[in-house]
Amino acid sequence: MKDICTLFKEIFGAPPEAVCSAAGRVNLIGEHVDYCGGKVLPAALTLKCRVAVRKNGRNSVRIAATDIPDRAEIDYADLSAYRGLQWGRYQAGVADEMKRAGYRLVGCDMLYECSVPFGAGLSSSAAIEVATAYALAKAGGNAIDKPALAVLCQRAENDYCGVSCGIMDQYASANGVAGHAMLLDCATLHCEQIPLDLGDCALVLANCNKPHSLVASRYNERRQQVEAALKAARELFPVQTLAALTPDMLEACRPRMKEVVYRRARHVVTECGRVSRSAEVLRRGGLEEFGKLLNASHISLRDDYDVTGPELDALAQAAWERPECLGSRMTGAGFGGCTVSLVKKAGIGAFIEHVGAAYRAAVGRDASFYIAETADGIVEEALS
Repeated sequence: MKDICTLFKEIFGAPPEAVCSAAGRVNLIGEHVDYCGGKVLPAALTLKCRVAVRKNGRNSVRIAATDIPDRAEIDYADLSAYRGLQWGRYQAGVADEMKRAGYRLVGCDMLYECSVPFGAGLSSSAAIEVATAYALAKAGGNAIDKPALAVLCQRAENDYCGVSCGIMDQYASANGVAGHAMLLDCATLHCEQIPLDLGDCALVLANCNKPHSLVASRYNERRQQVEAALKAARELFPVQTLAALTPDMLEACRPRMKEVVYRRARHVVTECGRVSRSAEVLRRGGLEEFGKLLNASHISLRDDYDVTGPELDALAQAAWERPECLGSRMTGAGFGGCTVSLVKKAGIGAFIEHVGAAYRAAVGRDASFYIAETADGIVEEALS
């Protein structure tokens, strides 16, 4: 396969001026709490979206990809016109938000190469958004503030693309540090980089390979349900976010909530507790306890938040059956995507063989497996 710089020159007629990338992410624990003001524990991955870029002297961005034939040209004069694009609306949304925020935008040619699997719950959309924002900011000579770019990209996904995601994906994509997980407070954006020393274990991702779309799924419905829970809680307590509730406070609010709304809130409250505990045990290398917290998170996501489904449940169940697996849970928004499992390195082969066979028998589809390695978020590559 031709490298990105060679392909860029073939497509656009000149070599790129820069190549940058933004990372996909795995959320170790803390699912569906980012938009509730909770803390999450993601890590940036070596799976990335790379962008080769060159200024083109136009008032538009011309975009192409290494693995799909789609091309698009996005005119800065009418950025609202691209919401319906299959390929290009994330980039258009980022450009629209950057223009509104006062960034200097110049015309660019951009070629994308993405190793983050689409629809796997590893935030391919955030990686595309953040890589686009960094490339456009750099080409325009703007000052780079990674946390600010992450917030801008979240707004683009919320307002332009119609997905009510929280800040975690974009923040992790931009600000990850290799060898670390990020304890991110989604209410304040305070972030603590926690060394991720897994010893004789590794993180194994299993993709259920079920196509899913956040826009078409029940994701936005969950947002509405937790907003209803917060409204009910505020009748008793002066809280700013649902994550601020303690278990006792939640129980006091229960009579004011529909049962389904209460169960959604219970997941948020208990998951926030699991995140705090996970950060504590990882600081001291308590991998056995961390594995148990992963299992408890999946059960809560299955029973209280109802976002797992038969595919992710089959992967988790098969993982729990293996002695080399310390813990496993779904990661990402759910309704498809991946599980993340903490597995002893010596048993990874047996683990993948068993989980793959059990999953195939349960749902009639093959899973894909990745050994997750952490990486820096935004990276600007040296051109040879």
